[in-house]
Amino acid sequence: MKLSNRLQRIHDQIPEGSRLADIGSDHALLPVAAVRSGKAVGAVAGEVNPGPYEAARKQVSDAGLKERITVRRGDGLDVISAGEVDVITIAGMGGALIASILDRGLSKLDEVKLLILQPNVGEDILRRWLLEHHWVVVAEQLLEEDGKVYEIITAMPQELSPIANEEVYRLRPLEGGVELTSDLLLRMGPYLTDRPTDVFFAKWESEIVKLQSVAQSISKSDQVSSRDKAAEVERLIVNLKEVLSCLPKVKL
Repeated sequence: MKLSNRLQRIHDQIPEGSRLADIGSDHALLPVAAVRSGKAVGAVAGEVNPGPYEAARKQVSDAGLKERITVRRGDGLDVISAGEVDVITIAGMGGALIASILDRGLSKLDEVKLLILQPNVGEDILRRWLLEHHWVVVAEQLLEEDGKVYEIITAMPQELSPIANEEVYRLRPLEGGVELTSDLLLRMGPYLTDRPTDVFFAKWESEIVKLQSVAQSISKSDQVSSRDKAAEVERLIVNLKEVLSCLPKVKL
């Protein structure tokens, strides 16, 4: 069984010997691969929808891993009990949804040592949730696959992290008086801005085009609140352009 590059990158972040929960597991490809490779000693594959749940059950059965991988149907972290796992992966959802899943399952996170998260959109929302709940982002990856750009965010509880959030999101001066503020780091990624690749620049140039369209649409309104919002978006566009112009491209 060959994983996609995206899932392989997530798999590679799982520590050896983990007790894994993969939330929104779809066909349970990741838990099966993790158990087979020794990354996980056991796993829970959680899925809320009946079709993917049945597909996951079949995948686990066909792999002969029913004794080591439990497939459970339920919403978010409802499929695990407190202390049952020490690594959680959630991939292929919006950042706001992932944050909501973590928020509703806070009581299940006390003994979790690592979160490996792959939001499709809303990465900044997820980073803000992690910061507010004392999780520290310790690694980030950006990749392009099948014409889509994905971010993988790996986080640890602050008491286990080798680095503090204050350091992760410290103000970073760039050339020409431009500054990478904590707000911009939450939006663009503290590690991704350290080593910006061609994919990073392409992603943010595309985001700027989207923001320009949003600002243009909002500015057509006569409401004061809309004009204020348009001005806010315009300021963000300026800040993003300044940052992109000052970041060195990484040679890969």
